[in-house]
Amino acid sequence: MAKNLLDIQNIKVGVGQKLVLDGLNLQIGEGETHVLMGPNGAGKSTLGNAIMGNPAYQLQGGKIIFDGQDITELAADKRAKAGLFMSFQAPLEVPGISLETFIRSAIQQKTGERVKLFAFQKELKAAMALLGMADSYASRDLNVGFSGGERKKSEILQLLMLKPKLAILDETDSGLDVDAVRIVSKGIEEFQRTQNGSLLIITHSTKILESLTVDKAHILAKGKILKTGGADLVADINQNGFDKYLAD
Repeated sequence: MAKNLLDIQNIKVGVGQKLVLDGLNLQIGEGETHVLMGPNGAGKSTLGNAIMGNPAYQLQGGKIIFDGQDITELAADKRAKAGLFMSFQAPLEVPGISLETFIRSAIQQKTGERVKLFAFQKELKAAMALLGMADSYASRDLNVGFSGGERKKSEILQLLMLKPKLAILDETDSGLDVDAVRIVSKGIEEFQRTQNGSLLIITHSTKILESLTVDKAHILAKGKILKTGGADLVADINQNGFDKYLAD
């Protein structure tokens, strides 16, 4: 059994005046890929943001242990430096800073070391080619004028370059056509294959999972993880929906 990289212990998380997560527990082992599913409004994105330390999501109880460290009170930037990464449903535009500069700066902040430019650019070019991104995207302002699919590719490019210990992918496949889903999935598969990082994939669709190895799947509803299973749980949800898991 893989050593736990992430151990979420009985957390309660509120957004504004509403308690969204109420006594949630979750463990993710090193190198494991977990899928998080659930009905709309169940709190899936809330969980991702709570793990990352987004201050808009108030942790009202419980603990978050990451790589053996209690990060419950740690600021978001410190969590990122420790090896956490999150891609977003709607990545923001950042005028005035190029995609290449943004990634290079993020690597330097994470490692505390100066990036060797030639090696960095060579690796960046290879990762962009894998994702079907033209070289010109490296010099464009981050996500400015990018289509939805291009923004999602940009997020996966950052994943491949930053090499986090745990990546949270929040509906990365949302709004993508079939070809874009295939390319994004290829990038995630590359992360699995070459970096042995852990993944928490939040999704409504399972197209993105078809080429990936899924270790565990979870159903989140009513503020808790109601059911945990393997890849067969994903297949069951696809066929039968969530109703039987929400009945109690």
